[in-house]
This record gives sequence, structure tokens and C-alpha cells, in this order.
Amino acid sequence: MPLKQLGELERLREALIERSREQARSRAEQARLEAEAARLRDEFKHAMRELGGVQPLPPRGRHIPVPRPHTPTARLREADERAALEESLSDGLDAEELLETDEQLSWRRSGIGPDVVVRLRRGHWSIQAEVDLHGHRVDEARSALAEFLREAQRAGLRCVRVVHGKGLGSRDRVPVLKQRVRHWLAQREEVIAYTQARPAQGGAGALLVLLAPAGRSSRGRGA
Repeated sequence: MPLKQLGELERLREALIERSREQARSRAEQARLEAEAARLRDEFKHAMRELGGVQPLPPRGRHIPVPRPHTPTARLREADERAALEESLSDGLDAEELLETDEQLSWRRSGIGPDVVVRLRRGHWSIQAEVDLHGHRVDEARSALAEFLREAQRAGLRCVRVVHGKGLGSRDRVPVLKQRVRHWLAQREEVIAYTQARPAQGGAGALLVLLAPAGRSSRGRGA
């Protein structure tokens, strides 16, 4: 047998031996940990018996959910700035501000091509932040939306999600907030377009909103 092949066999044998040793060490470590855990359980049970009258609870099979981390929405501290933002959003809408509303409840500003809405709907831009207005009163929702858009523009975000709910819990089940949010968004300079979210992203209860790049006006500009 050539020396080269002999050398390869020797290296393979050594590798197999080392792998076997590692597995043995891993099994030994696992056994040590299990023995340590058993010892601690025995010591705990012994200590409880020494106290007297202590009985272990029967297993209930309960599942303890792990709380999800919640990122709070940033709030502006300046009262005058907040008031100015609220006043910039009225409940009315100038017809000249709207270019089109299609069957998907999408909107784009004048000068923005229809391909922008298509790309927004298809997820061309990743959602970078969101605000949940569901359950808010109209005044609260208007204030929260204005602050959110202000912070999003300041952070240079391009695509955000606005959750307004489907209005199922409102009086007469009329989606009042749903319509107001669409009106408010069309009045914001930084908003280029919006479209109803896909089912996995909130469906009829949310909008995907495309914002103009930081430092640029949305009027008459492309995406």
C-alpha cells in the first residue's frame, strides 16, 4: 500500500479515536450533571421532610407562557409640538389631494406612479415600525398617529404599518377610525402612498404606509 494511503488511514484512525474520546467525555459530563441534579433534589426533599408537614404539590401540567417583549411607541415631550401635529390632521380631505383609490383601498399622491403602490403591496419595502390605534378614541388616535409619523420621519424610516382595527367593536359596527386614518394619512407631507395590508399583516384592519426619504417632500417626487 502506498505511503500516502497509509498516512491517510492513520489520520482517519486518530480522528476516530479522538471523536470517541469526545463522545465519552460528553456522556460522562451529562451523567455528572444528572447526578448533581438528583443530589440537589434529594437534599431539597430531605430538608422539606425535616421541616415537617410539607408535602409536594401534585403535577398539574400547567403551561407558563413566556411574555413577549413590547417596544413602547416613542412619545414627544414638547406640548406645543404635539398640539401643532394634531392640528395638522383634520377630519376633512381635499379632493385634489387624492389621485386614486382602487379596489385594494390603496392611495398614492399626485406624481407618484402606480408601480409604487404595487411594490408596496408586494412587500418591496420592509416594515420598519408600527403604531396600533385599535381601541383609541378619535382624538387619541389622531394624536398618536401624528406623533408616530413625526418620529418615523425623524428616524428616516420608509415603510411603516398603521393598525386601525376593523371597527367591529364600535357603535353600529361602523369603521369610523378606519376612514379617519386614511384621511389623515393623505394630509401628511411625508406620506407617499398607502395600501391595505395583506391578511398576514392585518388585512382590513391595517395599512402599509410608504414615507418620503428623509429631507425630501413627497409632492411631485418619485419613490
